[in-house]
Amino acid sequence: MPGNDEAVPRQAVPRQAVTPHVVTPQVETGQTEARSGEGSTVVLSRGVVILFAVACAASVANVYFSQPLLVTMGRDLAMSPALVGSVVTFTHIGYGLGLFFLVPLGDVADRRRLIVAQLLLLVAALTVVAIAPTAAVLLVGVAATGLLAVVTQTLVAFAASLAPAAGRGRVVGLVTSGVVIGILLARTASGLLADLAGWRSVYVASASLTAVLALILYRVLPRHGAAAPTALRYGQLLRSTISLFAREPQLRVRALFGLLVFAAFSTLWSSVALPLSEAPYFLSHTAIGALGLVGVAGALAATVAGRLNDRGHSRRTTGIALALLAASWLPLAFTRSSLWALAAGVILLDLAVQAVHVTNQTLIYTLHPAAGSRLIGGYMIFYSIGSATGAIAATTLYTAAGWGAVCALGATFSCLGLVLWALTRKSATSDR
Repeated sequence: MPGNDEAVPRQAVPRQAVTPHVVTPQVETGQTEARSGEGSTVVLSRGVVILFAVACAASVANVYFSQPLLVTMGRDLAMSPALVGSVVTFTHIGYGLGLFFLVPLGDVADRRRLIVAQLLLLVAALTVVAIAPTAAVLLVGVAATGLLAVVTQTLVAFAASLAPAAGRGRVVGLVTSGVVIGILLARTASGLLADLAGWRSVYVASASLTAVLALILYRVLPRHGAAAPTALRYGQLLRSTISLFAREPQLRVRALFGLLVFAAFSTLWSSVALPLSEAPYFLSHTAIGALGLVGVAGALAATVAGRLNDRGHSRRTTGIALALLAASWLPLAFTRSSLWALAAGVILLDLAVQAVHVTNQTLIYTLHPAAGSRLIGGYMIFYSIGSATGAIAATTLYTAAGWGAVCALGATFSCLGLVLWALTRKSATSDR
């Protein structure tokens, strides 16, 4: 690493500095020098890590704000039910495209400038949604919002690159907690704001917060020079994301873990409002949205997973978390008769999902730190596939067979994760 070579005696260079970087050129291509040393040259204070987490929460929440607002949006803009449903679809399509086309740029561009630029563009997209006079403008705005909300993953990759190797799991755990909290609280916040000042106020508030965060991050994030020259053009950069999956077995396994745990996560959160809005509860949208506050407790508790990863217990952490995920569906099955059982299940499920997610991101980043953005972006595509699969399957099953079938589906996704863990754990080279 250039940042360290100057301080290392000449005879130590071949063993200490050069050997670790003998990696496939298509993956690294000179970026190792620009990125891999960042964790050792920059001291991340707890305040900066929390700032990363807050920025992640605020960014990813934009993907989920619309879900409680669909009826109001449709009424305001005279949209048909089918067209109203496409608001969520367009948002997630934009997010999926951003994961593949925008997140990899973090490996060849100055991440600080890239983050600030994406946040400012996100402010513009949110403003378009807030002032949308027609359904067509609204759909363009939410698609752009989803596309630019992937700045969340650039933030995660940047935080991981700045963290020292010995504390990377802890940092990724804290930052990723912000992502999960943003997802869980987005519906609650948007419902409350919409009740107070209308659905457009949600996007005005988010645009204002995003603009403030862009200014703060511009001033606080470490300042780096331009990225080191790279042989990868944009098309090659995108193709290398695919080639990473072809070459890295651990990336493929961890991506499958991500798909399964987020399918289970989405199975619960996309359908739990249905039984709660019916007998015997008849809860309001605001009360249902408050359930996200319960989930936050589990997400925060799972930050311990990052510390366990730093101690070399990644494989064991994954197994325990997947077992807890499978077990969470037992109390969740009693949702219709006990809100306490629902709360216990939610805490267990969110804790388990977060623990696996933190472990996944910590491990895949270490495969090729110079390709961190591509690794995390590619992994998150599987997260999106899992989330979409769980949502579609859960809502369809609930209509056809009720809440018990939904719980059976979630338990199936969870148990498949356990089976995958059991099949792959013997091939691990360490306690991964």
